[in-house]
Amino acid sequence: MRQEKIVAITDSVTVGELADTLGLSVTTLIGELFKNGIAATINQRLDFETASIIVEELGLDVRLEKKAAVAHERKMHKLSDHAVSRPPIVAVMGHVDHGKTSLLDAILGQKTVDDEAGGITQHISAYQTERNGRMMTLLDTPGHEAFAALRQHGATLTDVVIIVVAADDGVKPQTVEAIRFARTAHAKIVVAINKIDKEAANPDMVKAQLASEHGLNPEEWNGDTVMVEVSAKTGQNIDKLLDMVLLVADMEDLRADEDVPAEGLVIEAHMEKGRGAVVGLLVENGHLKPGHYLVAGQAYGHIRTMQNFRGDTLKDAGPSTPVNVTGFKELPQFGDVFRIAKNEKEARTIATANRIEQEKLAATTNVTGADILKLMNQQYDSEDFNVVVKADVQGSLTSVVDSLKLIETGGEVTLHVIGTGVGSITEKDIHLATGKNTVIYGFNVDLPPSVKRLATRERVEVRLFNIIYELLDDAKQSMENLLAPEVVETEIGELEIKGVFRTLRDEVIAGGKVLSGKATADVLARVKRKGEQIAEVEVTSVQRQQQAAKDVFEGEMCGLNLKTTKKLTLEEGDHLEFFTRELVKKTL
Repeated sequence: MRQEKIVAITDSVTVGELADTLGLSVTTLIGELFKNGIAATINQRLDFETASIIVEELGLDVRLEKKAAVAHERKMHKLSDHAVSRPPIVAVMGHVDHGKTSLLDAILGQKTVDDEAGGITQHISAYQTERNGRMMTLLDTPGHEAFAALRQHGATLTDVVIIVVAADDGVKPQTVEAIRFARTAHAKIVVAINKIDKEAANPDMVKAQLASEHGLNPEEWNGDTVMVEVSAKTGQNIDKLLDMVLLVADMEDLRADEDVPAEGLVIEAHMEKGRGAVVGLLVENGHLKPGHYLVAGQAYGHIRTMQNFRGDTLKDAGPSTPVNVTGFKELPQFGDVFRIAKNEKEARTIATANRIEQEKLAATTNVTGADILKLMNQQYDSEDFNVVVKADVQGSLTSVVDSLKLIETGGEVTLHVIGTGVGSITEKDIHLATGKNTVIYGFNVDLPPSVKRLATRERVEVRLFNIIYELLDDAKQSMENLLAPEVVETEIGELEIKGVFRTLRDEVIAGGKVLSGKATADVLARVKRKGEQIAEVEVTSVQRQQQAAKDVFEGEMCGLNLKTTKKLTLEEGDHLEFFTRELVKKTL
């Protein structure tokens, strides 16, 4: 009897984290979840009970146990009686090309999309705008499917979600995903039906889709969902949209404590030449000021500078305010909670404790991925595809890595992410990839000339991209190139031998009747006698009435020249099954 393995996880775990812990591919785990009626993504969280059921369904000799939460895990702040009103935090979400970033441009009076490769948003960006003397914070979230992690992150930061739907295109997969994210985050939904200036615009179609398929009933149809028809291109009804967002926010009575140490969430983080770590923060309670010592997960620092989204220097940032700060010793993870420490010593102590705790939790108990794979009897002779991933910001890094892990290979190619990081590709990355048949992917990062020379010298392949789906297409193609070609046989026809005219050491000349399909030259044939295969031959030529023929069809008689590898004695009544055999390149 095999001894049961014990694996400790927290009360909730993402699909990706559970797969890593169990040593399974993400796609295997997602497939099992789907069988159990759960349509999950790599970043979706599962509760402990669900995770336990899935492990049992997989038939693993594994038992899950709960472990203590991570030291820096988010805890909801309990508002005091002195809490004051705060600006709403509004995430803008929608399917790619439905005009969400253009809508933000219209609201802010500036171009945000120009800086994004391929015309799609690839980072979470935070802005603020004023309407009738009231502020609101706006979060722009990526629309491409590969950025699901960032979109979900954006939703969890949000009070109100504006879901942008193109009036000429209707509800699409990322529209549905945005609705789910908003509901999971318990955020209020306002629908902006965009592109009503287009000739093919059909707002009623969009409303009908949202009402019948997703339970979002427009107010004008006696529902409770605010829907505003807008045009980001002409500016039509933009003011009305903002007014409705503020109205919806007012119903939530949004409040925050000001007289408490500042706390909030990390929106983004990246390295910038001359500035070091630049971290985007969203203040939730208290006031953040230059000079404060901060802890965010395993990172800590001392705020040197603080700016708003326009690059203006700030001396104070209150609740619902997005800021960019410098002074962190290293990059925090997006989604980390930040809090103020009394001094650098306390900040370093807390960050170190968080790191130790995280390392403890990362380790499994008495089990390895290899153990589990053996238990499942799913060992494959697979090719290895090793990658190092570097990205400009933490959020993009997470999305790229998560998306790479979701490329399905049927177990024939195993993806190994052997290194990750934020910032330009370095000599350290090149050394890490040397001799390991590894590709270094750079996403929105530079390859310094000295590092490029080293890569050339060490024969390390570096590929740079600024559009995520092009990076993923390249990785998929690279993994396809590792697949062994597939042998494909195509049946052509069948013939019964009626006579044998000559038998040589490596050749047979015979005649017969085509029973099905056709007889043709330059194909292979299986020789069968009483249903059993006795040889395989090559058909070098076919004759009809002693004349060479391209094809001889069912019901016709023909002569055959057969090439053999050893002497073959055919008999009347033997059958030839004609077929082709070719190597076909596999695709994923």
